[in-house]
Amino acid sequence: MSKYIKLIIFILILGIVSYAILFIDSSVDNMNKLMPEISDGIVHGDNDYNDAVNLVNDKNYEESMNKAISAGNNYNNSLNKLYILQNNFTTDVNQVHKDYINNTISELELKLKAVDKLKEAIECFEGHYNATGSENGFEANDLMNESMHYKDIRDSLVVNNSKLFKQNFII
Repeated sequence: MSKYIKLIIFILILGIVSYAILFIDSSVDNMNKLMPEISDGIVHGDNDYNDAVNLVNDKNYEESMNKAISAGNNYNNSLNKLYILQNNFTTDVNQVHKDYINNTISELELKLKAVDKLKEAIECFEGHYNATGSENGFEANDLMNESMHYKDIRDSLVVNNSKLFKQNFII
């Protein structure tokens, strides 16, 4: 064999090994790595949102706004990670995992809308526009209730496909 052919074979083998290394870290592995962070962001966001609502009820608008902003930041961080996962789906991701991620995205999009409505309510209450503040508060509540539909779908996916989900994958 000539040196030229040996060089071509070496380059091909090197290319195949490099390609394999790039895809060893699969989409499912990436999901399993990111889900604890995503889950923490959602849990912290929910806690901050609930704290914000309680603070509004106590007429502590400044601290309520801070908690609402924090909830939004937590939801946004989780949502951005989910968008990254969604945009990098590969063939190793099955439809159940895709549905799980897509439902979580829908849930967070609604929660972010609820946060925006809550912030509008807080601003209205601060300005003594209580009727408008209450309307925005009710809309925020409706959006949060609507987001629970997607959480229920996610929970159902896990229950019906428990073998597909590692414990750290579940939110």
